[in-house]
Amino acid sequence: MEARAAAFLLGTYSFTKFHPRDGRGAKLVDADGKVYWDLLAGIAVNALGYRHPRLVKTLKAGATDLLHVSNLFYQPAQGELAERLVTLSGLSRAFFCNSGTEANEAAIKFARLANPGRAKLVALDNSFHGRTVGAVSLTGNLPYREPFEPLLPGVTFLPANDVEALRAAVDDTTSAVFLEPIQGEGGIVPLTPEFLRAARELCDATGAVLVFDEIQCGLGRTGKLFAFQRAGVTPDVVTLAKPLGGGLPLGAVLLNERVAALVKPGHHGTTFGGNPVACRLGLAVLDELVEGGLVAKVEETGAWFGKRLASLARRCPAVVDVRGAGLIRGIELDREAGPVQKKLLAKGFVVGTARKNVIRLLPPYVVPKAALSAFLSALEETLKEGAA
Repeated sequence: MEARAAAFLLGTYSFTKFHPRDGRGAKLVDADGKVYWDLLAGIAVNALGYRHPRLVKTLKAGATDLLHVSNLFYQPAQGELAERLVTLSGLSRAFFCNSGTEANEAAIKFARLANPGRAKLVALDNSFHGRTVGAVSLTGNLPYREPFEPLLPGVTFLPANDVEALRAAVDDTTSAVFLEPIQGEGGIVPLTPEFLRAARELCDATGAVLVFDEIQCGLGRTGKLFAFQRAGVTPDVVTLAKPLGGGLPLGAVLLNERVAALVKPGHHGTTFGGNPVACRLGLAVLDELVEGGLVAKVEETGAWFGKRLASLARRCPAVVDVRGAGLIRGIELDREAGPVQKKLLAKGFVVGTARKNVIRLLPPYVVPKAALSAFLSALEETLKEGAA
């Protein structure tokens, strides 16, 4: 089967030797029947884990209804999900698409409507906003950008949490400022409340649109439903995706009234965005996060886990730093993370990496503390093996 994939699939990914075939809760099972704790969740997608009863029930019900309805026509699930997201976020309108990169593309266009003639965009070093030309233009990582240059002109990159650099960059030629409240691909780097507040003040003063990319860190991942709620700073636009569709492709852009009022029929669109089944799954996800208490569980488990990570850092010299909030965590090592990731996989733990030396953890929200404790023991053991 691998040979077939190698022969016919475009080589945009290097497959690992891990072949998941089944799962339940926060566990995955490979093709040989070995069971793993999943601490990556399909890169923050499978927030409810695998075979979640509410998602299974919703998917079965949706399978007998229309699988697709053109966005030329009204379909109820879109309106219901838009109402829930708007009510929960405090913003004014929602636009649905298929993915995070499409959400950021839409945000770029909506910002241009708000600031006609302004071309300047401000983003951060080590940021990641997607793979399409517009989104990769905002991505502060040269290997992602250089092969595809020339990209969108007028993008300025700044160091994270450098308020003075931000003040120097944002002016009345700026169309939008794009920020991840917690950088994901960049190594799980939280932006400080002071930096986020400064961004809000500068955008208010200049008319620039403040966009928070919460594709990886939003929808409960930090222990708050929206990451911006941790800092008490409300952006003009929020982009969402990953866990929103419960495993099916679904992205969203939430806009305040100032920006939303400028978007007219024909300004933007999508064929598949806001699919009826995906929107029903989105409602089920929000039910579990809010009414089901999963966001509160993430906050409690995350606080406990953060203390355990800090303890590991104090006693393990190989751990340079631990960062993050809730269940988005980065463990910076004094060595490359890739070999450590492979050893952890052999011990039954699926983890990710960021940059070259950060172990990235994005477990399902249903992960038990026992799994996280076992992971910490396995990581410490692995790091000691590497030092021997």
